[in-house]
Amino acid sequence: MSDRPGLERPHPVQTGKDVAVDKGGDTTIQPQTRPDPIADPGLPPHQPRPTDVSERAEKRAERQVATLFVFSMICAVGFCVAYFTLEIGDHPTVWLGFGASNVILGISLGFALLSIGLGAIQWSRKLMSDVEIVEHRHPIASSDEVRTETVTALSQGISDSGIGRRPLVRNTLIGALGMLGLPVIVALRDLGPLPGTKLEHTVWKAGMRVVNDIAGTPITPDDLQIGQLVNAEPAVFFENKPDGEPKFEGTELLQAKAKAAVILVRMRPQDIHPAKGRENWGINGILCYSKICTHVGCPISLWEQQTHHLLCPCHQSTFDLANNGKVIFGPAARPLPQLPLMVDSEGYIVARSDFHEPVGPSFWERG
Repeated sequence: MSDRPGLERPHPVQTGKDVAVDKGGDTTIQPQTRPDPIADPGLPPHQPRPTDVSERAEKRAERQVATLFVFSMICAVGFCVAYFTLEIGDHPTVWLGFGASNVILGISLGFALLSIGLGAIQWSRKLMSDVEIVEHRHPIASSDEVRTETVTALSQGISDSGIGRRPLVRNTLIGALGMLGLPVIVALRDLGPLPGTKLEHTVWKAGMRVVNDIAGTPITPDDLQIGQLVNAEPAVFFENKPDGEPKFEGTELLQAKAKAAVILVRMRPQDIHPAKGRENWGINGILCYSKICTHVGCPISLWEQQTHHLLCPCHQSTFDLANNGKVIFGPAARPLPQLPLMVDSEGYIVARSDFHEPVGPSFWERG
């Protein structure tokens, strides 16, 4: 037995040979053992910590742990304050050449986590029971006795931690862990506000011209040949406000383009089979569909002229544009939304209205 509580010497090593032992006329067979190949070096006598012998040192350590947990709470609150008060975007708050929001959010959240870790280490080193325990190796499948001993040891560990008799440490730890959830909840705001009905509509409206998606050039029916596909956008993306600034720019432009992108295709009118109510949605075989796949939102422009099929490059969803954009293959769950067309007074192709259904992935399917 060593000088430290709970530390036992290893078991003797069996040699694998049996020996006969005479006990009062009865002979029994016992396994032969030999001494350990390495002698037990022993351990130095246990030295008590200052907190083990001094109540004043113990209280001081307890206040140190609680201070670290309280500091973690302050940092968590600081994260939330910085999140809402420091400007980001086009006119960010800048400190020393750095974006103040990123710096303060990183520092506050980092110190909130660090303080909990340091407090737990300080608690363990100075206030929990100071004993060493050796557990010999055993089979993976534990016996019922071992499981019972484990539960007992766990209960003993909880008791040794002093969490039940140190309300200051316990309560500040609970507070620190609870406050740490605030940055998580606040950061969820970056996922964006609920979209409401924004995703149900695009910038298309009656009379808006359909233009080339690169140059913004208006398109006439004569510009398209049978079998041709043109990637297009609404003309508003190329227009300016009265002060000369673009009507759409930056993130707003990208978001609007993601919904309003379309393709124009021209087929022979006799090949088209419009659904009821869509007889006048095209112009001499020219039809317009959303460019956004109804599976997961990939842009589509792989056009098969002879079959009138449009293929999505991501998951091979295939749409028949001569038959109202119907899905004929792949995982997409609904047809491509179609944009009704007409010709304005100057002979350019324009939209009759916005899409009559939401564009994009099939989570919009409600049937």
